[in-house]
Amino acid sequence: MIEVENLEVTFGKGGNLKQVVKAVSFSVARGESLGIVGESGCGKSTVLRSLAGLDRHWTGRISLNGQSVDKNRTIEQLLLAQMVFQDPYGSIHPRHRIERVLAEPVRAMKKGAGWDRVPKALERVGLPASFAERFPHELSGGQRQRVAIARALMLEPQILLLDEPTSALDVSVQAEVLNLLSDLREQQGLTYVLVSHDLSVIAHMCDRALVMKDGVFVDELDKADLQAGRTHADYSAVLFQSSFL
Repeated sequence: MIEVENLEVTFGKGGNLKQVVKAVSFSVARGESLGIVGESGCGKSTVLRSLAGLDRHWTGRISLNGQSVDKNRTIEQLLLAQMVFQDPYGSIHPRHRIERVLAEPVRAMKKGAGWDRVPKALERVGLPASFAERFPHELSGGQRQRVAIARALMLEPQILLLDEPTSALDVSVQAEVLNLLSDLREQQGLTYVLVSHDLSVIAHMCDRALVMKDGVFVDELDKADLQAGRTHADYSAVLFQSSFL
């Protein structure tokens, strides 16, 4: 479903150039959940933004569902992958009712008005249809993140790109959101790329994980490694410390 070869991302100009991602390559099978784990600033979220088409500073090759994509994507290519961001309040317009938040992607991609899809979208993430009339500030953090997930699914993508989807939530609701994501993946055959600094989240959600440090992948962990808590020797202390912050 995803193939990436020699992905590099560089920001700045002249003497201020900074290479954030350094020639990374990886693939994700259809229906697989891949984790990318690492400390803040290592480049993992930049990889996601490049896959989503939100960042155009990349070079290399990205293929989604067998289609090579470039920096200027067609609408059909944009529909393949949607992103769920870390902060559900910051990623949702505070002055728009939930129905408009959910309908907006459909309208933006010229796939209809979108209003008729809102009740089903809310039901899909375990929220009542009446929430369509509410504003974001009237919802809890967990409910807002459910809305963010529903919005990502409005365009029926085959890939969800998840950027620390529970790190801004209280511990008491993190498990609910993660279980929802697991159920949606199973029900709809979705492919996930999940970025996190929390190994417990990665172990719960992912089939395998890539450990990132300073813009490169330094190790790959399979399911057995994740469940046993085994990590890259030079990096394990950082990862485990982060998971308890």
